Formats: sequence, structure tokens, C-alpha cells
Amino acid sequence: QVELVQSGGGLVQAGGNLTLSCTTSTRYPDLYPFGWFRQYTGKEREWVSSISRSGDVKEYTDSVKGRFLISRDDAKKTVYLLMNSLTPEDTAMYYCASDRGRAYDEMITSPREFEFWGQGTQVTVSP
Repeated sequence: QVELVQSGGGLVQAGGNLTLSCTTSTRYPDLYPFGWFRQYTGKEREWVSSISRSGDVKEYTDSVKGRFLISRDDAKKTVYLLMNSLTPEDTAMYYCASDRGRAYDEMITSPREFEFWGQGTQVTVSP
């Protein structure tokens, strides 16, 4: 069983920046693609960004393109989501996720495709 532990998040003013981190317990992080999701209160979990096992393939939902940056550091077994120019619409609970058995540059974006999930971290952006 792989555990994902999230850190970061918190309260920030509009226009500010935050970085979320997600550290995996696996000894072989390079075998796992990762994704970030967010969930608004009372809504379904929605995809934000994903990064392939290689780290070369990254995708973003349209609302965060140009503002968010996903990256991975396999030596630290950690995936990051750098969030810039935050707006109140980014206020949500954020989750990292991972899966196994994927091809090196395969991109996955559906929550149903991810087996492992972090505990979630709240991001609140004030006007």
C-alpha cells in the first residue's frame, strides 16, 4: 500500500502564491504518475493537473493553465503544485493522487484512474 502525505496550503490573499507538496511512501516513485485534484464544498472532485512518470508530460485544466505548475522530485519522493496568481475561485480542498502500472509518459486525469490518495489540504484565497 502506498501512502501519500500532503503539506502546504493555507490562507492567502488573492494574487498570492502557495505551494502544495505530496510525499509518497513508495521506494520507487519513478514508477508512479501523479495528479492533483480539488473539491469545492458540496461538489465532485475535479482534476487540476497531472504529471507522468517521466516528468516530461504535464497537463493542466484550463482554469489553471499559466498559473499553476506541477513538478516532481523523485529523489525526495515528492510532487509539487506551485500555485501562482491565486483567486478566490481556487478556494477548495486539494488532493494529490497516484497510480501504478502506467506507461512512462502516460497521462491520467480521471479520479477513477488513481488508486492512491493523499489526505487533502485546504487552500483558502481571500478577496
